[in-house]
Amino acid sequence: MKMTEPCPCGLDKTYQDCCYAYHSGEATAQSPEALMRSRYSAFVGRLASYLEATWHSSSRPPLLDLSDSPNWLKLQVISSSVDQNKGQVHFRAFYKDGNDVAFMEEQSDFVQEDGKWYYLDGRVNND
Repeated sequence: MKMTEPCPCGLDKTYQDCCYAYHSGEATAQSPEALMRSRYSAFVGRLASYLEATWHSSSRPPLLDLSDSPNWLKLQVISSSVDQNKGQVHFRAFYKDGNDVAFMEEQSDFVQEDGKWYYLDGRVNND
């Protein structure tokens, strides 16, 4: 990801002015949606260490291998909500599948501990 290019997360900002602050550790996401967007950008950039650091320890996989990660194209946040220290984000992540464009739709759960949001788990919609 180049600093001056549009941020992969879909907000109308450059990567430098958006998710880079999260990825570099200069800032922490202040909402589940901000964390979801930064994690999507991390998948695009294959930043496994950031994904692991923002994944709750109770559900984090022992090893995160992004070598077979698809070519992510676009993130669409459908809805997001917060209730005290829990949050949800419903999103679609579009990717290239051969010559076609496909998407993954997920309802993700987040939890806040010690003022920091973490990805907990998600349910993929296969409809």
